[in-house]
Amino acid sequence: MSQAGRIDGGLIDRNQQIKFRFNGKWMRGFAGDTLASALLANGQVLMGRSFKYHRPRGVFTAGSEEPNALVQLRNGAYQEPNTRATMVELFDGLNATSQNHRGSLEYDLLAVNDLVSPFLSAGFYYKTFMWPKAFWEKLYEPIIRSAAGLGKLSMQEDPDTYDKGFLHCDLLVIGAGPSGLMAALTAARSGARVILADEDFRPGGRLNSETLEVAGMSGADWAAQAVAELSNMPNVRLMTRTTVYGAYDHGVYGALERCTDHLADSEGKPRQILWRIYSKRAVLAAGATERPIAFGNNDRPGIMLAGAVRTYANRFGVTPGQQVAVFTNNDDGWRTAADLQSKGVNVPVVIDSRDKPATLNLPGVKHIAGEAVMDTVGRKGLKSITLTNGKVIPVDALAVSGGWNPNVHLTCHQRGRPTWRDDLCAFVPGGELPVGMTVAGAANGSMTLASALAEGHAEAAAQLKDLGFKAKKTDIPEAEDEPRDYAAFWHVGESRKRAWVDLQNDVTVKDIKLANTEGFRSVELLKRYTTMGMATDQGKTSNIAGLAILAEEAGKTIPEVGTTIFRPPYTPVPIGALAGRARGKDFRPYRLTPSHKWAEENGASFVTVGNWLRAEWYTRDGEKGWRDSVDREARMTRQSVGICDVTTLGKIDIQGKDAGAFLDKVYSNTFSTLPVGKVRYGLMLREDGICYDDGTTARMGENHYVMTTTTANAVLVFRRLEFARQCLWPNMDVHLISTTDGWAQFAVAGPNSRNLLRKVIDAEHDISNEAFPFMACGEISVCGGIPARLFRISFSGELAYEIAVPARYGNSMMCVLNEAGAEFDAVPYGTEALGVMRIEKGHATANELNGQTTALNIGLGKMVSQKKESIGQVLSQRPEMTRDDAIKLMGFRPVDRTRKLIAGSHFLNKHDPADMDHDQGWMTSVAYSPNLGHHIGLGFIKQGDTRKGEIVRAVSPVHGVEIDVEIVSAHFVDPEGERLRG
Repeated sequence: MSQAGRIDGGLIDRNQQIKFRFNGKWMRGFAGDTLASALLANGQVLMGRSFKYHRPRGVFTAGSEEPNALVQLRNGAYQEPNTRATMVELFDGLNATSQNHRGSLEYDLLAVNDLVSPFLSAGFYYKTFMWPKAFWEKLYEPIIRSAAGLGKLSMQEDPDTYDKGFLHCDLLVIGAGPSGLMAALTAARSGARVILADEDFRPGGRLNSETLEVAGMSGADWAAQAVAELSNMPNVRLMTRTTVYGAYDHGVYGALERCTDHLADSEGKPRQILWRIYSKRAVLAAGATERPIAFGNNDRPGIMLAGAVRTYANRFGVTPGQQVAVFTNNDDGWRTAADLQSKGVNVPVVIDSRDKPATLNLPGVKHIAGEAVMDTVGRKGLKSITLTNGKVIPVDALAVSGGWNPNVHLTCHQRGRPTWRDDLCAFVPGGELPVGMTVAGAANGSMTLASALAEGHAEAAAQLKDLGFKAKKTDIPEAEDEPRDYAAFWHVGESRKRAWVDLQNDVTVKDIKLANTEGFRSVELLKRYTTMGMATDQGKTSNIAGLAILAEEAGKTIPEVGTTIFRPPYTPVPIGALAGRARGKDFRPYRLTPSHKWAEENGASFVTVGNWLRAEWYTRDGEKGWRDSVDREARMTRQSVGICDVTTLGKIDIQGKDAGAFLDKVYSNTFSTLPVGKVRYGLMLREDGICYDDGTTARMGENHYVMTTTTANAVLVFRRLEFARQCLWPNMDVHLISTTDGWAQFAVAGPNSRNLLRKVIDAEHDISNEAFPFMACGEISVCGGIPARLFRISFSGELAYEIAVPARYGNSMMCVLNEAGAEFDAVPYGTEALGVMRIEKGHATANELNGQTTALNIGLGKMVSQKKESIGQVLSQRPEMTRDDAIKLMGFRPVDRTRKLIAGSHFLNKHDPADMDHDQGWMTSVAYSPNLGHHIGLGFIKQGDTRKGEIVRAVSPVHGVEIDVEIVSAHFVDPEGERLRG
């Protein structure tokens, strides 16, 4: 297609032609174009359909506030819906398609909705779909879901990558328009670390869209010169294509950088980066958004905001039509007429709603004062406009200006309320700004170029002073204060046709009046009842007009009606960017044990435990399922010896002369009396007396302890210990460090565990039962001098040890242990066999320490020492937590040994009904015991310690299963502990 819409001038590179496709048609544009400007240049005025009525729509703006021209980009898995054509930087081979239509863009079958629009007014969902009730699920909801949405997802995995990053600066400048550039120059020249972020690919803001001069040169040239200076300064980070979308606590801002969206091939680079910017101070220089005027059929393709028409003409060398009329209520609209006329575009008329003389003298341009546009003609492209005086004027484009709204959005992200200014007919930032933020330029209501430059300099200098920088003297470039007279004029009341306020969601003036009539008069209810401001542009072009119409209907002023406040994000942020690399197998970070490679090579199946991948079992030839593998591992460990990687247990090194006293406070039992070279089991309580973790702590020296925690709670325990050290007992001489990553640790369990270790541990270390009894610990060496630690503790209930070596030796140590154990038929075992053996022995884990059980419940009530103070000790003695009929941890076995137990089953007395009034407790853990030949379980039951031998029912309503079980000791294997002490 020829570029019939091109005119002279612009900042595009006409020497670099670009081919792209729209709806399958090849078109041409130039480097520096956006998709919207290139489409206009090719005469493609119709670009999309509205959400509700599927009315034809063309581009309306030139920036991120665009409500109409939403397109889908790219193909296949790369397909991206709901992209604003105004923000898409043109590149060679770009493929774009229109969206939200059935059939072609020109002949949308769902445009039939427009014919029944009288039945689809505001709130029709709430009024229509309530009856008959049975229709909702089978008729209404499927139809609504089918019609909902705008673009379409590819339903394939996104092949792009996204990253996250962190940045720090003294001053963050948001927006690279005249005030933003001036603020950045002032701060950067003074030596401050500056980040300048702007959502456009060409810094300069409205300087690129205007013909105004700065310092005797064009605004665009001055902006380019300022950007060049900033780019060469080492203390400045210039971030184009970056939207600061949210203002958060403590000077933190969220920003989305579009790294490769403008490239045909990302070349392996991340598509977008989600930045968290930590700033000491910030200057918001986000500019302003032009607002429309509502009149009959004001949504035709070819009707645009006047500032956008000026942008397309001056920056992109594009005109939306050959006969362009201007409709304005302020002086700024006249500048659009002047710029178009200077470029040879015919401007037949300027309609000014104010009854005053022409702002500018434009030969050949007719000035109609005190009138307004009442109606338009041309469904898929504007053909003529009708004025309130009845005159019809043939035009193919209409530039509309209803004034400008400061972009206050980020000032509201911490519940700040904007305030109304009558002279601007707009809201400006209020007094409650995010901490450290100031506002400059048009975003602060300073709408003229000279005032924006001066305010950018002043606000940056003030921020520098607060930071202790001395602002270098910077001359403010000379610029003009262009005319900016306004008149409040929101909609044309004489029009009997539908007048559109929210273009994307098809909200009309009539809808707003209806909401007021039906009692939805607060701005929050108006928004939800009509869906005004709920489109992808979040009401940037519609909210103020909607509030004005509501105020008019309610007989109030706009400040009395008020406004909704804004929340992040400022513009849409892709879910992919929010997720970053946390997707697929990286959705949750995971860690590998030191012996992971050995486990992979030896048939391990892995399971996620906390942040770790652990071997759950090791498959051997001939085994038909996981149960075969687990049974073999549990059986062979008890018969001879098994080896398990337990590196994932949290390991915390605790040192200092008050280390023992500190442990007394964080554990419910006493550790200060623990002899050097010994290990003790410990229980930790929350402040409310509930158990939250258990483990062992070894005393390696007089002032040196090594604590182990459960895998899942390693971080939680360390965090709570640090809180206790820093906040509760800051005067104690105690130091903590997590050494989980520093040591590879292995459990060696079973009757032959000592014999196996004697082959690995250096001969000078005596590990006989007499020299190294149960619960002993010590520093040793292995394999000829490699430092190691040995702990004689048992989680499986067998003679067992845990041996630790520096993590770099972990994989080799697993090899050595298995080779040394070959003569004893040593078996590696995983978490499933470990779980079976701990249930056989009656050890409590996370299933039992579930955040609602006490030391009394798990049979460890005597461990809560009453001779010392410890966290949770007082509240653990509350009457409700020490009642006589408290639940107790017990063992359970089926009366019929062939029956399978079900975890989560509730215990009921023999003849009681199955309801919560008669509930006796629940089953927490179950397993098949290959050593006993039947299923066993652990669980809590009322007064369980007095009910051994009693038969109760284990009922699972979810599974529809009921089993008779016998209450027994939780210690199924070696109840007296003879094996582990042998």
